[in-house]
Amino acid sequence: MAYTTLFFDLDDTLYASSNGLWQAIRDRMGQYMFERVGIPQEDVPAIRRHYYQTYGTTLRGLQKHHQVDADDYLAYVHDLPLERFLHPAPELRAMLLSLPQRRWIFTNADSVHASRVLERLELTGCFEGVIDVRAIQFACKPEIIAYQRALAIAQNPAPDECILLDDSTANLSAASQVGLTTVWVCQNGNREPGPHYTVRSLLELPTVLPELWSV
Repeated sequence: MAYTTLFFDLDDTLYASSNGLWQAIRDRMGQYMFERVGIPQEDVPAIRRHYYQTYGTTLRGLQKHHQVDADDYLAYVHDLPLERFLHPAPELRAMLLSLPQRRWIFTNADSVHASRVLERLELTGCFEGVIDVRAIQFACKPEIIAYQRALAIAQNPAPDECILLDDSTANLSAASQVGLTTVWVCQNGNREPGPHYTVRSLLELPTVLPELWSV
């Protein structure tokens, strides 16, 4: 199969989940739910998990049940000092730029956060663009409509010419339904049925999918 388009998730995919950034973002989500929405603190963890599992993101659940302002929420939860968590990734940059396919960031976050992460990792210029939650009209992975809108933004490549690289098996399962090849970025090295390929780091791509370079 000749692949033409690669969609990369952002958080916990471009960088190691062990660096603490995603946990810090989750903590900010909980603070928002308590401080801005007024959900009792002891109820926040269970409600946040329920919204994530039911709607794909905490934001979608808060929009549906509490009519929160998306801009306010996104600015609040991503208001973190990225320099504490992220460092330049020159090997990843070199690998990404060596890929002949078109490359997109496809994230449930917003483009402001994505741009800050890419700048901190020194990956600016490695992607055609960022397909964020606003670009897909506040749909989110794993909703099927999110993938359809992402494909449209990427100028409608055939799904079987595309790969999604993501740390979420739910997101990958939905992508497979749409027809995309899936790569699970699982940093603990586990294997689960479902994703077509598994890597512990994106730097393993040349070993796991060498055909990407044979276009």
